[in-house]
Parts: sequence; C-alpha cells; structure tokens
Amino acid sequence: MLDLAGPLREWIEEGRDFAVATVVAVGGSAPRPAGAALAVSADGTAVGSVSGGCVEGAVYDLCLQALQEGETLVERFGYSDEDAFAVGLTCGGTIDVMITPFAGGRRAERAALAAAARSEPVALARVVRGPSGLLGQALLVRPDGSSDGGLGGGPELDRAALDRAGALLDTGRTGTVELSEDGSHCPGGLTLLVESAAPPPRMIVFGAIDFAAALVRAGGFLGYHVTVCDARPVFATRARFPQADEIVVDWPDRYLRRTETDGRTVLCVLTHDAKFDIPLLTEALRLPVAYVGAMGSRRTHEDRNRRLRDAGVSERELARLRSPIGLDLGARTPEETAVSIAAEIVAARHGGTGAPLTGSGRPIHRADREPQPV
Repeated sequence: MLDLAGPLREWIEEGRDFAVATVVAVGGSAPRPAGAALAVSADGTAVGSVSGGCVEGAVYDLCLQALQEGETLVERFGYSDEDAFAVGLTCGGTIDVMITPFAGGRRAERAALAAAARSEPVALARVVRGPSGLLGQALLVRPDGSSDGGLGGGPELDRAALDRAGALLDTGRTGTVELSEDGSHCPGGLTLLVESAAPPPRMIVFGAIDFAAALVRAGGFLGYHVTVCDARPVFATRARFPQADEIVVDWPDRYLRRTETDGRTVLCVLTHDAKFDIPLLTEALRLPVAYVGAMGSRRTHEDRNRRLRDAGVSERELARLRSPIGLDLGARTPEETAVSIAAEIVAARHGGTGAPLTGSGRPIHRADREPQPV
C-alpha cells in the first residue's frame, strides 16, 4: 500500500473515500509480491495492481463492496482446475488479498501514507490473519522507535510488533511476521504484514579481496544494498563480485566523500593498506554512519591508530572504529570471517553483546523500542 502513497495522499487531502486491496500472502507463481496494492475510490477511480490483470476486476468489485459495508475482509484467489473460467490466477499461484475501507478513521494508515509521500522512512504493521476483531488493525512504526495506532491486543502485542516491524524497517524490507496474541514472539494466532517505505541500507565494502566476496553475500542476505569499492580495476570486477549491487573503481576516500550515506550505512574497510586506510578512515570516522570496521591484525590495528591520530583523528572519533573487525568466532575462512563481521554489524544495530545466550539469563528478544502513547 505504501508504494501508492502519492496518489492516496492526494485522495485523502481531497476528502475522497476509498478502499485499498493489499496482497498479504502469496503462493506458487503469484504475479505480485506481498505489499502490492490496488486502490479504488468511491467514484470508481483505480490505481495500482494486485495481480497484473488476472483478478483485478474481482478485487475492484470487492473494494467497492468494502466501501459500502465499511468492513475489512480477506479473500483468496487461485487457479481453478475445475472451472477454467472461474476468477483466478492463470499462472497457477495463489494470493490472499486484504481489502480495507478508508472512509474516515484509520489514523495509523493515514499517517503512514503521509510519511511515505514525503519520502520519510516508515513501517506499517497490519493484522492480516487472526481474530476478526483484530483483522486490519494497524501500527505505524518510525525509525526512532515511536509509533502511532495499535493492534487492539494490548501493550505487549504492540511492543512485540514494534520490535519486529522496526527490524524490517531497519533494512527497508516488506514481509510477514508471526506472533502470538499475547505478544510473545513465538508463532501463534496472528500474522502481521509489515510494509516498509524505506530504501535498503547501504553496506560499502572497501577492498576487492576474497574476504570481500564472502562479505558481499552476507550483506545481501541481511538486506543491505552492497557496494564494492577499490582503486584497482583489475580486482574490482563484476566477474569477481557477481552478487554486489554496485562495483566502483575509485580511490576509497574520494568515493566516500562523493557518495551518499546515512545513519544506517555500514562501512567495512578490508584493504589493510595504510595508503588506502588512513585517508578513508579519517573521512569515515567523521560521518554519522551506523558502523565503521577495519580488517587487520592487532599489530596493524595499533599502527593504524597511531597513523590516524597523526592525521588529526580525535580519541572520540577513534573510539567509533571497530578494529580488528568482527566478533571473536575463531573464524579462519573468508566465509567464516564474513559471518563474524555480519554478526558484529547485527549486534551493533540492535545493541547486542555478542555473548552466548546460554546461561546469560537475558531475554532472547528485547523489545528495546517502547510503543509511544496514542
């Protein structure tokens, strides 16, 4: 739904009533992913798509029905072997579609649409499976952990939903979340669709080495948009990094000065070469990014710190550097090292300790994000 924020925001400002049909689950060869939406206004205007054409007419009619009845409903569409002319998906897949009327109210959804229309990062969690009294209830989640609305199941459920939706928002992903009605993180009687209106965060890997190739794969798995940067064109090639989103041949510090970063960006310096590292880290440690890590032995680390101090890096800036990069997993191979680095990035993002859970006595899922009063 949030990908229709522009036109829907205009309808809200014009005072139009409308209904939105959102794909909340897919199976098989479904044509559109979860989160795809079709909106229909009370005057019959339609924007968006849930199936690329297969079931648009039936969903259009359901939107008008939802507007008339004022009720949220969920319908499943799939291919019918018994009746080839029945409404269904000719591709053979299935989709579940939730139709929600917007005729006044819907505070969380309206706030989410307004934020998305302004290109502000926001997530919207909605109950798409569960008790009828909770179906369609929504919670808006912002990057700072504040929220609006509620799922109707009490503060524990909202707190759990805020935690899980915030994790998806951190990576700019849309997906479903299974929770229990009591708010526990164990799969139970509720399914939430969490839509994120945010680009994926960036991971910039400096140094086109074999360890970088493994880290590129780990970064993609975690939902990052991964860039590899190296000044040596013979190494920074698509053949060596087929899974990178972007490959840049440039001096690392020069590229960092001209590229866009934000508070979710992670910078991984794998070159362990002073002529690249020192000017690059001098720039990196002064940027408001989420993580700066540098590879190297402890001797390299001490020498690097000395050079950085000589270059004017303050102790406060230097304290942001995670070096040697990664958690102590005993990693040896590039793949194991990538897991070590990825684990430290996840721990840094969520305030984890990196310590074993066995015997810690700490909650496995810590709802660090407290829902704000509505």
